[in-house]
Amino acid sequence: MSKTRHVSETPATQYLRKHGVAFGEHPYDYVEHGGTGESARQLGVPEHDVIKTLIMEDERAQPLVVLMHGDCSVSTKNLARQAGRKSVQPCKPEVAQRHSGYMVGGTSPFGTRKRMPVYVESTVLELARIYINGGRRGYLVSVDPKLLPMLVDAQPVQCALPD
Repeated sequence: MSKTRHVSETPATQYLRKHGVAFGEHPYDYVEHGGTGESARQLGVPEHDVIKTLIMEDERAQPLVVLMHGDCSVSTKNLARQAGRKSVQPCKPEVAQRHSGYMVGGTSPFGTRKRMPVYVESTVLELARIYINGGRRGYLVSVDPKLLPMLVDAQPVQCALPD
């Protein structure tokens, strides 16, 4: 039996509350390089339903956010084509942190420091509920994915590659 742990407010949870979004809180024990597989295992949910928030940049070093299933990778070629960019690549961790305001491993699409375009793998929007970072390592929030286009202006794309 696990006891409920209190998690302090983050910019992400403040953003969700400000927008009147009901969300579940799911703290877990953060493991360095454990990824979505570790959080899914600890929370007892499918890794496919755990959504990773990736900060990438285009050929002009302009940042963008990609929301992807935990058990998939991003085809940067497909993403670039669908986003109207020449190329897209992951940011270095320190650059991603500067853009988002979150530590890598705790990046949330909600309440980012900079406003950035957000792209979501289209099949994420078909899930009943997603588990996505709540703005801190070891802390996921569960939300209805159908809210993503309204909350963060997420544009659907098809760029998933199986891991």
